[in-house]
Amino acid sequence: MDTAEVKQKAKEFGADLLGIASPERFASVKPQRSPLAVFPDMKSALVVGRRILRGAMRGVEEGTNFHSTYSTFGYRWLEDNFLARTTYDLTCWLETQGFEAVPLFGYCEDGMPTGVPVAPGKPEPNVIVDMDYAAHAAGLGEIGLGGFFLTPEYGTRQRFALILTDAKLDADPIRDKSICSDCGACVAACPLQAIDASHLETVGVPGHQIQVAHIDYEICNSCPNGAMKGPGRGTRPDRCAAACGRMCLTKLEGAGKCGNTFAQTFRKRTPWALDSLKRPVPVAGIEAGCDQKYAK
Repeated sequence: MDTAEVKQKAKEFGADLLGIASPERFASVKPQRSPLAVFPDMKSALVVGRRILRGAMRGVEEGTNFHSTYSTFGYRWLEDNFLARTTYDLTCWLETQGFEAVPLFGYCEDGMPTGVPVAPGKPEPNVIVDMDYAAHAAGLGEIGLGGFFLTPEYGTRQRFALILTDAKLDADPIRDKSICSDCGACVAACPLQAIDASHLETVGVPGHQIQVAHIDYEICNSCPNGAMKGPGRGTRPDRCAAACGRMCLTKLEGAGKCGNTFAQTFRKRTPWALDSLKRPVPVAGIEAGCDQKYAK
């Protein structure tokens, strides 16, 4: 079994993306977030990605359907069924090749339950791996200014799961920043001003780190503009279909930054926006501001 065979099998099982990271790339990660705490004998971390259907975001973009389009096909079912099946099938195949493989979902740690260490020196269960960091370590893309993981294939439109294995595979090269142009469109698009580009944080793999804006997820939790939460996923909302995420996708596609292209543009009409009390707010300022460089 070699790396090319693994990637081909992943594609056969439905993966749109597959990146591989070596264990050394997680050396700086604290045990509470490290895959090595889950599987100390890991030789390779496989990050499996499936695309978020662009059409699954259409109902949110129009402001007319949230749950039977994006919430189902772009979020919960995509993770719990489609991506899970791909991850399961690839894990099964790795086991048939004689290698141990540990599948993990791509959850955020915010609000997730923790227990007590089972022994001295052990991190508290459950260890939850930072999936954006893992995807960056696996060479799949970068984290943009607005906190979205961006790939050159789909921009903001993908979800990830993780497989840890004791099979030693060739690691993919880590990508440096090339997709996000720091245009500030995501910042301007947020009606609640939850993205603070004057307060930058450093994320990603050492030697390839990226500065991103501080995001107030407490504010995001009250966002009525497409941010969503799923059961069992903690307190951090998903923002891919929110006003900021849809604006980011619009800008990336317009700049030719997404390999998955379409005959028609994603944004066809003036975007809608609501304040925290779900009252419509003007969007002229959002549209005017989306091309301005954010203030440092």
